[in-house]
Amino acid sequence: MPEQNVNIRNKKASHEYEFLEKLIAGIQLTGTEIKSIKLGKASLTDPYCYFHNGELFLKGMQVSEYWWGSYNNHEPKRDRKLLLHKKELQKLERKSQEKGLTIVATRLFVNEKGLAKIEIALARGKQDFDKRQDIKSRDHKREMDRAMKR
Repeated sequence: MPEQNVNIRNKKASHEYEFLEKLIAGIQLTGTEIKSIKLGKASLTDPYCYFHNGELFLKGMQVSEYWWGSYNNHEPKRDRKLLLHKKELQKLERKSQEKGLTIVATRLFVNEKGLAKIEIALARGKQDFDKRQDIKSRDHKREMDRAMKR
């Protein structure tokens, strides 16, 4: 079954941001959206989260239209409500008000019950020198692994 291995990642987020705290949230979806996600037809290119009236919404996630959806199809780039407990929402809202912090989506997956979940992270943007340092340490680790294999 294709929904068993749905694991869509936002690869750019780990390069652009330093993750401080991660949470897993549910997503409020329509019928054709969950079918498209189970087929792997979603993209996490530049999604971010914002608060509106005390609720958390995800903006920028694209879920392609379902092939057999007909007139019931969904809008591919609509904002989607994230489902978290009230205390988690209040905590995230307080922390996201701090200067330089944002909430980004890092991973979209389908759990064992068949429900779509999204991993979000409270993140701080990296400076250019932080990115260079990460690349340098990754290259150094790769070279060390190659030397150990020989």
